Amino acid sequence: MSVQDKVVVITGASSGIGAETAKLLATNGAKVVLGAPREARLQELVAEIKNAGGEATYAVTDVRDVAEVQALVDLAVSEFGGLDVIFNNAGIMPNSPISELKTDDWNNMIDINLKGVLNGVAAVMPIFTKQKSGQIITTSSVAGIKSFPGAGVYGATKFAVRNLMEVIRMESAQEGTNIRTVSLYPAAINTELLTSVTDANSLVGLTDLYNQVGITPDAIARVVNFAIDQPESVNVNEFTIYPTKQA
Repeated sequence: MSVQDKVVVITGASSGIGAETAKLLATNGAKVVLGAPREARLQELVAEIKNAGGEATYAVTDVRDVAEVQALVDLAVSEFGGLDVIFNNAGIMPNSPISELKTDDWNNMIDINLKGVLNGVAAVMPIFTKQKSGQIITTSSVAGIKSFPGAGVYGATKFAVRNLMEVIRMESAQEGTNIRTVSLYPAAINTELLTSVTDANSLVGLTDLYNQVGITPDAIARVVNFAIDQPESVNVNEFTIYPTKQA
């Protein structure tokens, strides 16, 4: 499955991992359909991709809204004639100790990090099932494979995503629909993610870590490109991506 001419929907596309992935995939011939809440950022990114000779379009998308996610997927089909990949990348990380009882943050993480992924799955599943092909790529986290104090609810959403992707892979194999899944477990990647941290102590610790070891989000973009570029018979379904300097 070469990246060339593949139609790829990306959520959380206005910055960081999503934006870098959109640019790299478009450079390699993919047709990218970008979703995020910030329209001005999406417009700038689409213009940048088109000016470089790529193909891109966008829709303002809040992944908490199932209708907006469906509209993003529908745009891919109407604009480019089909859909091959969805990259569920939108996420927030307002970490804090459980004892702080920041329940609004808990609910926002569940709605974006987990329900947002489910909304993406629901939007593409009928297409992928009918065509008996497709790829669902999702940004989990290293907090989805290890437990970290201060990241209890964030980690819970990311553990859930890990399980969801593996079950989709297994069920698709059983059902003969050939849907491939990819779970990404990034560690310290320098994006806007830290801006969502609401607990002061957590923010200080995370900022110090990211300043010391963080790497740029194009590292994740290259992994996504690699996963899409594999042949249909190959499902490379899990990637843990650490900065080399991170213990």
